[in-house]
Amino acid sequence: MTDTPWPTQIHLKDKGKQLSVTFEGGLEIAFTAEFLRVMSPSAEVQGHNPDQRKVIAGKKDVTIIGVDPVGNYAIKPTFDDLHDTGIFTWAYFQELHERYDFLWKRYLKELEERGLRRDKS
Repeated sequence: MTDTPWPTQIHLKDKGKQLSVTFEGGLEIAFTAEFLRVMSPSAEVQGHNPDQRKVIAGKKDVTIIGVDPVGNYAIKPTFDDLHDTGIFTWAYFQELHERYDFLWKRYLKELEERGLRRDKS
């Protein structure tokens, strides 16, 4: 992935409710903690193939309580529900950015189809 820009800044904003990554060239990608939590690239969320992907409900108010570097290619956020197994590569951030509308709409539709909610209840 040689054409994936290099991050220059990583910030938690709004008391951990949002993560912002600024890349070389000035592109800033910001996601809510909820979006990152439900799109975590971990096997716990994504499974080992597309048929195993899980729909994670009740994460509307989740926050990120820590961010650890993984080599020079990724970060590993820790969420306040203690999920910390997702390794977010710079390329995965780019993919989430490019596919945000599709992924978010799919997530909301899947919640509705299963009778699940974004908030805890």
